[in-house]
Amino acid sequence: MERDCVFCKIINGEIKGDVVYENEDIIAIRDIAPQAPHHYLIIPKVHTPTSQDVKDPSLWGNLMSAVNVVAERMGLADLGYRVVINCGSQACQSIFHLHIHLLSGRRFGWPPG
Repeated sequence: MERDCVFCKIINGEIKGDVVYENEDIIAIRDIAPQAPHHYLIIPKVHTPTSQDVKDPSLWGNLMSAVNVVAERMGLADLGYRVVINCGSQACQSIFHLHIHLLSGRRFGWPPG
Protein backbone atom coordinates (compact mmCIF):
# COMPACT_ATOMS: atom_id res chain seq x y z
CA MET A 1 0.00 0.00 0.00
CA GLU A 2 1.12 3.50 -0.78
CA ARG A 3 0.06 6.03 1.86
CA ASP A 4 -0.92 8.77 -0.60
CA CYS A 5 -2.58 6.54 -3.21
CA VAL A 6 -6.34 7.14 -3.49
CA PHE A 7 -6.96 3.62 -4.84
CA CYS A 8 -5.02 2.05 -1.94
CA LYS A 9 -7.19 4.10 0.43
CA ILE A 10 -10.36 2.84 -1.28
CA ILE A 11 -9.09 -0.76 -1.15
CA ASN A 12 -8.33 -0.39 2.58
CA GLY A 13 -11.67 1.26 3.34
CA GLU A 14 -10.20 4.64 4.27
CA ILE A 15 -12.15 6.29 1.43
CA LYS A 16 -15.55 5.15 0.22
CA GLY A 17 -15.77 3.90 -3.34
CA ASP A 18 -18.87 2.76 -5.21
CA VAL A 19 -17.81 -0.89 -5.47
CA VAL A 20 -19.49 -2.96 -8.18
CA TYR A 21 -17.25 -6.04 -7.89
CA GLU A 22 -14.60 -7.37 -5.56
CA ASN A 23 -12.58 -10.53 -5.06
CA GLU A 24 -9.39 -11.21 -3.14
CA ASP A 25 -7.16 -9.65 -5.83
CA ILE A 26 -9.30 -7.06 -7.65
CA ILE A 27 -11.77 -4.29 -6.87
CA ALA A 28 -14.01 -2.55 -9.42
CA ILE A 29 -15.60 0.83 -8.75
CA ARG A 30 -17.65 3.41 -10.63
CA ASP A 31 -15.49 6.26 -11.90
CA ILE A 32 -16.29 9.53 -10.09
CA ALA A 33 -15.69 11.51 -13.31
CA PRO A 34 -17.29 9.26 -15.93
CA GLN A 35 -16.38 9.69 -19.58
CA ALA A 36 -19.28 7.51 -20.74
CA PRO A 37 -22.70 6.56 -19.36
CA HIS A 38 -21.05 3.41 -17.93
CA HIS A 39 -17.50 3.95 -16.65
CA TYR A 40 -15.87 1.54 -14.21
CA LEU A 41 -12.32 1.19 -12.94
CA ILE A 42 -10.89 -2.30 -12.51
CA ILE A 43 -8.06 -2.07 -9.96
CA PRO A 44 -5.63 -4.67 -8.63
CA LYS A 45 -5.41 -4.64 -4.85
CA VAL A 46 -1.63 -4.88 -4.95
CA HIS A 47 -0.16 -1.41 -5.54
CA THR A 48 1.43 -1.38 -8.98
CA PRO A 49 2.15 2.13 -10.29
CA THR A 50 1.80 1.50 -14.05
CA SER A 51 1.31 -1.32 -16.54
CA GLN A 52 5.09 -1.26 -17.10
CA ASP A 53 5.55 -2.27 -13.45
CA VAL A 54 3.61 -5.55 -13.68
CA LYS A 55 5.99 -8.36 -12.65
CA ASP A 56 3.50 -11.24 -12.40
CA PRO A 57 1.82 -11.94 -15.75
CA SER A 58 -1.10 -13.65 -13.99
CA LEU A 59 -2.21 -10.17 -12.89
CA TRP A 60 -3.28 -9.47 -16.49
CA GLY A 61 -5.47 -12.59 -16.52
CA ASN A 62 -7.04 -11.60 -13.20
CA LEU A 63 -7.73 -8.07 -14.42
CA MET A 64 -9.26 -9.18 -17.72
CA SER A 65 -11.40 -11.81 -15.98
CA ALA A 66 -12.69 -9.05 -13.72
CA VAL A 67 -13.44 -6.88 -16.77
CA ASN A 68 -15.56 -9.72 -18.17
CA VAL A 69 -17.42 -10.21 -14.88
CA VAL A 70 -18.12 -6.49 -14.46
CA ALA A 71 -19.26 -6.17 -18.09
CA GLU A 72 -21.65 -9.09 -17.61
CA ARG A 73 -22.96 -7.88 -14.23
CA MET A 74 -23.56 -4.36 -15.47
CA GLY A 75 -25.32 -5.53 -18.65
CA LEU A 76 -22.56 -4.39 -21.01
CA ALA A 77 -21.40 -7.69 -22.49
CA ASP A 78 -23.94 -7.66 -25.34
CA LEU A 79 -23.97 -3.87 -25.68
CA GLY A 80 -20.23 -3.64 -26.23
CA TYR A 81 -17.56 -1.73 -24.38
CA ARG A 82 -14.09 -0.24 -24.59
CA VAL A 83 -11.17 -1.16 -22.33
CA VAL A 84 -8.45 1.47 -21.78
CA ILE A 85 -5.18 1.40 -19.85
CA ASN A 86 -3.23 4.65 -19.55
CA CYS A 87 0.48 4.20 -18.79
CA GLY A 88 2.35 7.27 -17.64
CA SER A 89 1.55 10.95 -17.54
CA GLN A 90 1.88 11.47 -21.31
CA ALA A 91 -0.92 8.91 -21.75
CA CYS A 92 -3.04 10.83 -19.18
CA GLN A 93 -2.55 8.44 -16.28
CA SER A 94 -3.48 10.63 -13.32
CA ILE A 95 -3.48 8.06 -10.51
CA PHE A 96 -0.31 6.01 -10.42
CA HIS A 97 -1.89 2.74 -9.38
CA LEU A 98 -2.57 0.48 -12.35
CA HIS A 99 -6.23 0.44 -13.36
CA ILE A 100 -8.33 -0.45 -16.36
CA HIS A 101 -11.12 1.80 -17.58
CA LEU A 102 -14.23 -0.09 -18.73
CA LEU A 103 -16.43 2.30 -20.74
CA SER A 104 -19.77 1.72 -22.44
CA GLY A 105 -23.11 3.29 -23.25
CA ARG A 106 -22.13 5.55 -26.12
CA ARG A 107 -20.47 5.26 -29.51
CA PHE A 108 -16.70 5.71 -29.39
CA GLY A 109 -14.57 7.22 -32.13
CA TRP A 110 -11.57 5.71 -33.84
CA PRO A 111 -8.75 6.33 -33.62
CA PRO A 112 -8.86 7.01 -29.89
CA GLY A 113 -6.87 9.82 -28.36
